[in-house]
Amino acid sequence: MASNHLVKGLKRSALTVALGMCFVGAALAAETGGLRVTITGTDGAPLAGATVTVSSPDSLVTRSGVTEADGSVRLQGLDPSTNYTVVVDAPGYDNFSATNVAVVSGKNLSVGYALGVASLDTVIVTGASLAAVDTTSATVGTTLTLDMVESLPTARNYQSYLQLVPGVKPSATGNPSSKSGVNYSDIGGTSGQSTDNVYYLDGVNVTDPNSGTFGANFNSEIIQEQQVLTGGVPAEYEGGSGLISKVVTKSGSDEFHGSINYYLQNDSLVADDKHGESAGFSTYDAALTLGGPIIKEKLWFFGSYQIKNRSDDVVNPLNDQLMRTVDTDQDYAFFKTTWQITDNDRLTALFFNDPYERSGSTSSSTLNNRDSARKQGGDNYKIEYTHDWDNLRLSAYGFRHEAEITTIAAEAAVRNDVAYFGGNPTNADLQLGGVGTNLETWANRDEFGLTLEYWLDTSFGSHTFKAGYTSSENTYKEDLQYSGGGYYRSIAAEDAGVTFEQYIGGGWTGSRTIANGDQTRIIDAINASADKAFYLGVLDTNNDGAVSQDEVNAYQFTSTAGNPNGQVNGYRLLQSVVAPYDVTSKGKAFYLQDTWTMNQWTINAGFRTEQWSHYASTGEKVYTFDWDIAPRLSVVYDLNGDGRSKIWGFAGRYYDPIRNNMTDFAGNLTGSVLDEQVFIGDRWLTYRTRGGPKTPDALFAPSTKTPYTDEFLIGYATTFGTDLSLSVTYTERQTRDILEDYDLALYADPDGDTSNGYADENSDLYLPYSYFGYDGKPNSNYVIATLAGGKRNYKGFEVTLQKQKSNNWQGMLSYTHNAAKGNTNSDSNADFQGDWLALDPRAPNAYGNQPGNIEHQFKAFGSYFFDWGLELSGVFNWNSGVSYSRTQLIASRHLPLMDDPYEWGGVVDSWIASGMIGSETAPAYYTLDVRAKYNYELPVGKLEFFLDVFNILDKQSATTEQDLFDGDGVYAFGEATDWVEPRRAYLGVRYSF
Repeated sequence: MASNHLVKGLKRSALTVALGMCFVGAALAAETGGLRVTITGTDGAPLAGATVTVSSPDSLVTRSGVTEADGSVRLQGLDPSTNYTVVVDAPGYDNFSATNVAVVSGKNLSVGYALGVASLDTVIVTGASLAAVDTTSATVGTTLTLDMVESLPTARNYQSYLQLVPGVKPSATGNPSSKSGVNYSDIGGTSGQSTDNVYYLDGVNVTDPNSGTFGANFNSEIIQEQQVLTGGVPAEYEGGSGLISKVVTKSGSDEFHGSINYYLQNDSLVADDKHGESAGFSTYDAALTLGGPIIKEKLWFFGSYQIKNRSDDVVNPLNDQLMRTVDTDQDYAFFKTTWQITDNDRLTALFFNDPYERSGSTSSSTLNNRDSARKQGGDNYKIEYTHDWDNLRLSAYGFRHEAEITTIAAEAAVRNDVAYFGGNPTNADLQLGGVGTNLETWANRDEFGLTLEYWLDTSFGSHTFKAGYTSSENTYKEDLQYSGGGYYRSIAAEDAGVTFEQYIGGGWTGSRTIANGDQTRIIDAINASADKAFYLGVLDTNNDGAVSQDEVNAYQFTSTAGNPNGQVNGYRLLQSVVAPYDVTSKGKAFYLQDTWTMNQWTINAGFRTEQWSHYASTGEKVYTFDWDIAPRLSVVYDLNGDGRSKIWGFAGRYYDPIRNNMTDFAGNLTGSVLDEQVFIGDRWLTYRTRGGPKTPDALFAPSTKTPYTDEFLIGYATTFGTDLSLSVTYTERQTRDILEDYDLALYADPDGDTSNGYADENSDLYLPYSYFGYDGKPNSNYVIATLAGGKRNYKGFEVTLQKQKSNNWQGMLSYTHNAAKGNTNSDSNADFQGDWLALDPRAPNAYGNQPGNIEHQFKAFGSYFFDWGLELSGVFNWNSGVSYSRTQLIASRHLPLMDDPYEWGGVVDSWIASGMIGSETAPAYYTLDVRAKYNYELPVGKLEFFLDVFNILDKQSATTEQDLFDGDGVYAFGEATDWVEPRRAYLGVRYSF
């Protein structure tokens, strides 16, 4: 694996090369693939001088070449398709063509043909199928074609298709984790959502730059090919710590093709829910596509429009009573034109949008008073120009991505979260008032990219050189408004009289915000307050003219004055300034790589280098990350030299650039200002201000580094016959330089109060200002910095057996073992590590099984096609259950349970109890989904009738369990909180021509 000194050593030389290239960078090359065709003569010897031509009705490009002395020719720049025709014209032999040859983007598959005296006998050596082994690539992944996914029972979107890929974990959000990707968030205690993935559409990154989740939706029927990469990722791709989803869209053809479809489902097609959440619903999905020539062999188009509607009755899980009905409407438009100006010049224009509106939450755990409507989506534009020379391709593109997310509260009432000291409160007791906010955000991306691809064949092997450059600008805009100007986190009236020390301790049900460490802020605020004399009169019990931390801890909360629900005032967030704002990040990235194949060896060596700058809402630059070098190297050996089996190894680094949520944290200098307040005596004291120019909420510490993941991977793959492949891989990953926000009052004060959870210069967790790159305390509430001691370690292996579609059937089997350990779930988010010494990664009992990991997974799918039109298929998934910790709820975070205070490392604190991290595992469960489809041929086109049955065995197994040790007012610790949905059928019909 790449070491730090190697990375640093490469920086200067790499930048010199990269900056000197006016046309190269980090964008993907046009999404094309290649074929290596080998021709032998009657005697079995290589045949030179044969002309090989490949073409497809899905592509405007035809490629030809003449075989060299070894009988081979390499044809590049081919659009992905599964229906290429290879034509061989050799002197002394009859012409012959082989059909249904596959080209996969980013791969150079091999085919071989042996010429007979008067005919051509086809022998597939490898490659002209999706099950074949690419003996020139170390990339681990799965290629999903529309033909494959349409034969299987899956939801009709590209996110659900990810579940077919080996090792991809279950996800209700469409952002699944793979291998070492983080699959758990302390915020809400949510499993099944990763922010490590990268989503490409036609070569551009459509990942949301703020949330790190997918940023675009579209009709699945526009997909020509979807590749999912999970390891051994070459330098041309950003990302890599999670999965990479690459979608290549259709372009049309010289003949008109299209489809009209309609799918429906309602509660009459769904079995009874065994867990008391029976609810009515209905949904339909209608779409049409049309593609064809504007000018034959020159100008094509492809378009699609899809309407999706769903209506859900949401019921209370405690009494099975209707809570509300939620309507969801989605519309996806897509249009693409491809103009082959000359044989060597192509211009492509693309537009799609994905408006989405939902009237409320479909979660039964969301109370009606906490409900909110959502509107999201936006327009996307891309234009790309490509020019080809004999062995050189240059592409340039521009891309604009818009993504709105707006939420509107169902009730314009002040939010009031109530915490109970013990007791058995219900969810309704804990959540008074409304959701509290109306929020409009935009996450926009403007990008320009240039790519270069150069193919060179020499006596010392063949080379594929790739280089590229991108310039990106991500803008996050926000307009936030609090109902009633703020929100409360109160203490239950029945618990009036609890002390500050009790309030920040354990034993509570419900969310609180004030934490250990805020005593210093409160004291500083008192000393600076015009009401200092009043607060001294309330708190200064020893009459020494000053307020001590012990005196703050002894203060009792008793007042209900002005509380919107008659509860005891504890904490309030007041929006003192209301104003929209926007922040920006700008990035540049380069990559350079060479794939060198000589005899049975292939070496891919390359690097990426990226630089990102972050800008505040005032327009001023707040931080620039150093150019980071990510070297990547793979070696592949074709075991028998016949293109059928390989072993390989890969070592490389993947960087994870900081998202715009952190730009927002450090850059809101002109937008809303939020005052954090504590109630003392008969009034509110502002002890911290969030946002605004006076005291920035956060600063990027000068020493902050970009998080990275190092990967080491070895593998073996082979092909059996012409349609079956087996692969085995072993992967190790280490994630370091993880990001967090720090409260420097806890960590960097050399005279910190170690008896109350602060570090001083003699304690083990002390971090001097110099660690963050400062000479003294900066003017900010927090600093965004590299999390000291933070680490995640992953080891896993995977076995996959795939059967290509032939002899009327196709299928795949896979088993994945994941071993993941770590001491942090942070991933470009401001969490509680850095705000509480007990949660520090270096603190006792912080390292353990990674919450969210699933140790064992088994997947299988298959389809069988009868000659008379019937297709039967099934998808089976089993997993061993998700890992989780024993937790408590603090400030909406599910944080591990703590011991009673004791001294460790020179500090007295309530440290994490032994065996809390990743100590529990939810039950194993499996699902079996099936599909029956009938194809009826018409004089023009065909009709297809669908019946999907999900969870056909009606195994409504538990999928997650309550991790809060005191429960949440609905479910007790260890009780199931989510289950596999009941058996449900889905009906559809499609006409295509």
